Amino acid sequence: MTNITYQLEPELTAVEFIDVLRRSTLAERRPVEDEKRIEGMLRHADLILTARNSAGLLVGVARSLTDYNFCTYLSDLAVDEACQRQGIGQELIRRTHREAGTQTKLILLAAPKAESYYPHIGFQQHHSCWTQ
Repeated sequence: MTNITYQLEPELTAVEFIDVLRRSTLAERRPVEDEKRIEGMLRHADLILTARNSAGLLVGVARSLTDYNFCTYLSDLAVDEACQRQGIGQELIRRTHREAGTQTKLILLAAPKAESYYPHIGFQQHHSCWTQ
């Protein structure tokens, strides 16, 4: 297994973010063809944690919005498909929760392909979430 380095990376570029979204399949559900919109998503996030392999390649990212006191919305959790099942996503989640404050409630909307992942790592499904 490759050594993974985790870090806060608030200046992550849209180009790198889009690249890992594509390698994770999350690009299917994000506006990756609109780089300006992706830049806005990054600049207005409160927490961006990254995972990079020993060559410096971005292999995972967790992008969140938080008030640091009550709730943390984990909007994007993307791990390169070639690096999945190595604990990278789980470590990004753990570090996100630590940085936001473990007293916050971690909230996310699972992509259809990831629905079975979250119960496996301790998340509970909430049946009264609403979107518009």
